[in-house]
Amino acid sequence: MAMMNAYAQYSNSRVLTASPAELVLMLYEGAIKFGNIAISAIEQSDVPKAHNNIVKVQRIVDNFRATLDMNYPVAEDFDRVYVYLQGRIIDANLSKDITILEEIITHLRSMRDTWKEVMRQGR
Repeated sequence: MAMMNAYAQYSNSRVLTASPAELVLMLYEGAIKFGNIAISAIEQSDVPKAHNNIVKVQRIVDNFRATLDMNYPVAEDFDRVYVYLQGRIIDANLSKDITILEEIITHLRSMRDTWKEVMRQGR
């Protein structure tokens, strides 16, 4: 119990002290993690757990889309990707299709890796 509390405190501190760029990276990591948990849940026929984790992925993608600064031309490209992902997430949740989830995770990993490179170049 003490270890879980210590981990929770560490995680909370990590979020509170992160830069905006690091927070975006954490969200990508979270979406990927929740997608993987959903895949595992589907494999174990745990539909409620799969649904809950797919919804977490959906909320993160929704948040990414809602926070786009459309004053930058690249935001339109990201918006199109997020709209596509939103549709695929809905498809994955309705069908509990692992293949669709793997596709979503592949896109999220690519975007995360691009974000990491942007962060690296910004330093």
